[in-house]
Amino acid sequence: MGTTPEDVEKLSILGRPAQPSKNLEAFPNRSPDRFYLVTLETDEFTCLCPKTGQPDFATIRVDYVPDQKVVESKSYKLYLWSYRDEGVFHEHLANLILDDLVRVLDPHWMRVVGTFKVRGGIGITVEAEHTRTEAARQQWLRGSSPSGSSPSGSKLGQGDAQ
Repeated sequence: MGTTPEDVEKLSILGRPAQPSKNLEAFPNRSPDRFYLVTLETDEFTCLCPKTGQPDFATIRVDYVPDQKVVESKSYKLYLWSYRDEGVFHEHLANLILDDLVRVLDPHWMRVVGTFKVRGGIGITVEAEHTRTEAARQQWLRGSSPSGSSPSGSKLGQGDAQ
């Protein structure tokens, strides 16, 4: 089934002027019986060092296998933008993003990777992961393609735990 008017009726951010916001929105997943991978990636993320106020730049990548909900991308973009003037340690950031997305989406599996640019001679990469359905996690972690995704999705109900 494709997108329906009901899918967008509760979305309050899409189609309106943009402002930074921690308000993540979601729409219904029309293929909840299939494990498939959604990847969100940006190399334009910025936040501040909580001690010095110096800017930090990062690539943020989110991979997840949705269940009943899919994140609306504009709300996610504005969510990331909300960190631009916020002081936050890299390790905390990856976990905050993961916790906020899991709270809104309740996905089968999700991983957040923050790859921060070198500053002071040190680059930092932080990975945080949430697993609710082990079969979804295993499908995307074994035999993945160079892009990080698996070539085919499996269906639930074939011995997969929910």
